[in-house]
Amino acid sequence: MAIAKGCLASFLLGANVLLVFLAMIPFALLKLCLPFAAARRPIDRILNRLAETWIAVNGWWIGLVGRVRWDVQGADTLRRHGWYLVGSNHQSWVDILVLQKALTGKVPLLKFFLKRELIYVPLMGLAWWALDFPFMRRGGSFARDLAATRKSCERFREIPTSVINFLEGTRFTLAKRDEQQSPYRHLLAPKVGGLAMALSVMGDRFRSYLDVTIVYPDGVPTFWDLLCGRMHEVVVRVRELELPALPEGVAIGSAPYRRQMTAWVDQMWREKDACIDDILAGRKPAPAKAA
Repeated sequence: MAIAKGCLASFLLGANVLLVFLAMIPFALLKLCLPFAAARRPIDRILNRLAETWIAVNGWWIGLVGRVRWDVQGADTLRRHGWYLVGSNHQSWVDILVLQKALTGKVPLLKFFLKRELIYVPLMGLAWWALDFPFMRRGGSFARDLAATRKSCERFREIPTSVINFLEGTRFTLAKRDEQQSPYRHLLAPKVGGLAMALSVMGDRFRSYLDVTIVYPDGVPTFWDLLCGRMHEVVVRVRELELPALPEGVAIGSAPYRRQMTAWVDQMWREKDACIDDILAGRKPAPAKAA
């Protein structure tokens, strides 16, 4: 049954991707041909609705193949028409679908920083561009990368946006933690470069920082586990934090700036590590409820 569910979910996921992104193409091409704000606003609304439909259908098939108990706290006070910088711990590709389900409708559509090269991925690259996902150019100096990324994010200054950044840079495993000699039990050492880049581009627009903690009490599922209905419980905790103010005279990207960001992230990471400890210690087996 698990394999049958996995095949069914894979088909539904693939069909969902194909149909929604094909539906986006005419509007993406129209947006490309009409680079005017007055024309783009209604097109953007349609594209975002299509993306939210894709997320809703994913939630439907997740509930179809398995009974998942969702424990989400801290998201009810958020505003859909605001600017948010979002950060989360990262354990599995499942995290992306979890974040979308927990936050969609409560904040603007989540956007991920993507490598510039991904814009050339067939179908998906055009969809990401149409949805205004920020593309980052890396490999040069910080100033050059910053200028290219700022240009990519120009439209975000006028449109409410949620930008997510996985500070760990990769998925957590015990082996990676030990290799890094990470000081945290459940987290890898965070990297502040992406965070500094996002703040330098849009720091004056972000309303606050959303610190999201994802815990899988039954063990971290693989994407295949999710497809097969083997994910039974997800705990999500959302904290809205004030972003650190930049001291006067301190340049973005400078050593003092990075030290300040590192200290702020380290404190947040220690609190997140303790939060995960508390969740895992306090969970008791409970009958699953449908999402």
